[in-house]
Amino acid sequence: MATENNAETEELSLPRSRQANERLHALIPGGAHTYAKGDDQYPENLAPVISHGRGAHVWDIDGNRYIEYGSGLRSVSLGHAHPRVIEAVRRELHRGSNFVRPSVLEVEAAERFLATVPTAEMVKFTKNGSDATTAAVRLARAVTGRPRVAVCGDHPFFSVDDWFIGTTPMSAGIPAATTELTVSFPYGDLATTEELLTRHQGEIACLILEPATHTEPTAGYLAGLRELADRHGCVLIFDEMITGFRWSEAGAQGLYGVVPDLSTFGKALGNGFAVSALAGRRDLMEQGGLRHSGDRVFLLSTTHGAETHSLAAAMAVQTTYTKEGITARLHALGERLAAGVRDAAASMGVGDHIVVRGRASNLVFATLDENRRPSQQYRTLFLRRLLAGGLLAPSFVVSSALGDADIDRTVEVVAQACAVYRKALDAADPTPWLAGRPVKPVFRRLS
Repeated sequence: MATENNAETEELSLPRSRQANERLHALIPGGAHTYAKGDDQYPENLAPVISHGRGAHVWDIDGNRYIEYGSGLRSVSLGHAHPRVIEAVRRELHRGSNFVRPSVLEVEAAERFLATVPTAEMVKFTKNGSDATTAAVRLARAVTGRPRVAVCGDHPFFSVDDWFIGTTPMSAGIPAATTELTVSFPYGDLATTEELLTRHQGEIACLILEPATHTEPTAGYLAGLRELADRHGCVLIFDEMITGFRWSEAGAQGLYGVVPDLSTFGKALGNGFAVSALAGRRDLMEQGGLRHSGDRVFLLSTTHGAETHSLAAAMAVQTTYTKEGITARLHALGERLAAGVRDAAASMGVGDHIVVRGRASNLVFATLDENRRPSQQYRTLFLRRLLAGGLLAPSFVVSSALGDADIDRTVEVVAQACAVYRKALDAADPTPWLAGRPVKPVFRRLS
């Protein structure tokens, strides 16, 4: 088992995963249905193909078991196959999942969501975050009559749609005229944002950002954005795909007390099942409905957007969070993990090079070279050692299924990885420890 590999010289053996990766690339562009899950995100020949998961653990098709972090790109916050969620889904499956008219579950799920996120007045469900954020942008453009979108340039991802992807290095196929309508502002800088709004006076339909990431908002920042949006007549959109539930059951808006006009939720909402939500002010959301006299906005209309089993999963997730205090547990687990990792890195003399960042419920790590600059080579070295020790950890984002033994084992493996990291730093060259090409960033122009 991978969790028994401790020595620096031991390597993970993944012959079946390597064969499966070849099959994946032969049939699926990129070898995965999500770029962030691609084998280029892992050391060469060390990209496990998963067989199954239970709680905080997953098994690959070679039989190796891992403690998994960042499960489902942060979506599986309760752990895999959570009993309450699975039971709720199972109850609906034999009753049918999709009908020619709305299911009663749609109103029940909406009522539950709006009770959980009381800062919103209406909600519409869909399947993925990109559909929700794009619907929010479309609605903002419709109600303001303005063409431009202002995105927070410090946040990595908002949508697969042209209005955002055109601003990334992977902009092939997107007309320049579309990209030119998206402008950016820096997180935490109200003066620069106001200058942007003034420069494009009367043109910017919305400000869209994650209310918090690995950087907490400074006092007054979100309230200042709220005031700027009001003064300049644009819509304030919070992308709560990650902050929703992990920051509080009511999202970052519930924690920080600043109410956006529109917000989008996903990831943790379904614990791995496909469900996301656009929520917000009634007067805005109704523009996509049937009970107003103006031009109708094509807000969201998806064949599978309200499948009953996914809505049942979402309701079970919300019940679990409130009944079991999941957000508090995520924070406690993350705080324990962060302290252990920082102590392990410091004890091995790499505390300035392996840096844990972010809110305790959403930890990421940076790998810095001998000059303390971000390094994909050192990230590759670090990931190799984590994998050899039985950790599948592109981040340190916790799930509530982790136990004390999992955290202890994680810190032990990190300490072993840090010892190798120190050797590479002393040599000022991690190459001998890479065993192949370095991992690559998701957003890049060339393959």
